[in-house]
Amino acid sequence: MNFVFDIDGTICFDGKTIERSIIAALNDLVEAGHEVIFASARPIRDMLPLLPKQFHQGRMVGGNGAFTYNNGDIKANYFNEDLLAKLVSIIETNELTYLADSDWDYAYTGDQKHPIYRNINQAQAKNRQLNELHKICKIVLFHPSGKLIDELSALPVMVTSYKSENAMDISPLGINKVKGLHNLNIHHFIAFGNDSNDQCLFENAAYSVCIGNQDVQQYATEKIDRADVAKTIQKLMTIWKENVK
Repeated sequence: MNFVFDIDGTICFDGKTIERSIIAALNDLVEAGHEVIFASARPIRDMLPLLPKQFHQGRMVGGNGAFTYNNGDIKANYFNEDLLAKLVSIIETNELTYLADSDWDYAYTGDQKHPIYRNINQAQAKNRQLNELHKICKIVLFHPSGKLIDELSALPVMVTSYKSENAMDISPLGINKVKGLHNLNIHHFIAFGNDSNDQCLFENAAYSVCIGNQDVQQYATEKIDRADVAKTIQKLMTIWKENVK
């Protein structure tokens, strides 16, 4: 069985580490013959430093579906030139702060104390000027206004809002975590998540688990506390092994 895990707020709670009990449960999944796949809002660049090296040869979805990763091979879905020009115009007109991700490097103008900035793999990627990124896969806008949301609704983009971070993700239309999984030929899976960008996972999973009291929990099969993540992985591993038999 494929087990798909969001990262931040699901298996990582400080932006930098994954608890040993959770890593042990993930390793047990692999040893039991299941595949572990990570699907995050982070680009692949920022997923790899956090994840144990034994998972670097697997499959991943990054940037809410903008990136896929398979045994070291990264593929990306970019904004077309006309759409990107419109987005840049909106950013400049509204004097917005942002994070723009290319396939590896990025452009960031937001608060350097923001959790998103602290999670960037700055040791291996460069913070460039926006016009130096010829191809862009995803843009995070900080402190969005109602007027901005109206402007974006007229464009062919996917918008995911993060209330706790006062930010929103902008991706090409049709791009989400499930689309990323499909691009990796993954169609049947169990999902663990915690945020609005995981709704599509919950709606398409054979079984889904929401961590914490979140609005998106209504779409999940089960809701648990963060302290129960490792235990729930073990439980589902056992149940699915029995179901397969």
